[in-house]
Amino acid sequence: MMGRSSLSLRLGFCLSSAALLLSGCSSGGGSLPPIQAASAQEYRLAPGDELRVYVYGLDAINNTYVVNDSGQISLPLIEAVPATGQTVPDLERTIAARLVERQIVQRPNVNVQPIKMRPFYILGEVRTPGEYAYRPGMSVVSAVSAAGGFTYRANQSNVSITRKINGQSVTSRASVSTPILPGDDIRIFEKWF
Repeated sequence: MMGRSSLSLRLGFCLSSAALLLSGCSSGGGSLPPIQAASAQEYRLAPGDELRVYVYGLDAINNTYVVNDSGQISLPLIEAVPATGQTVPDLERTIAARLVERQIVQRPNVNVQPIKMRPFYILGEVRTPGEYAYRPGMSVVSAVSAAGGFTYRANQSNVSITRKINGQSVTSRASVSTPILPGDDIRIFEKWF
């Protein structure tokens, strides 16, 4: 027959072992820092983005261009213009400055519109993981919807997003209502119990 203190010790050991075991089973992004808020205004161009460039009164440039692997767009008359890392308004100013610098137009009116942005990627516990077209205003839940919905194993509150910030890949915790950006890698983790 076991004494009370011996039983308490064994029960305490079993409970602490179970807690340790359960903590080892919790996978995913729960320990990651929360994601920084990002708006469409802050969107930075990168290779793969397709843009329509229109300069009023200058038909030679008016066309659709894709940001190449070097991070540039090649425009007639002014050649390669750096685009990676710039916002759309930044690129408009860069093109205008180049036109003035080359004495092609004195006061250019430049309009740049994103036509097709980089895709996002979704992995983990969704029915059809993979690459999907980005649409402005998407959140994690709309990305999951594009991927066929959650699997029955999905932990809908355990989501991470890996995003390029200042040239570095940063992985952060997110929720289903978190807005996504083109190029994001979204991961939906599995629930264990």
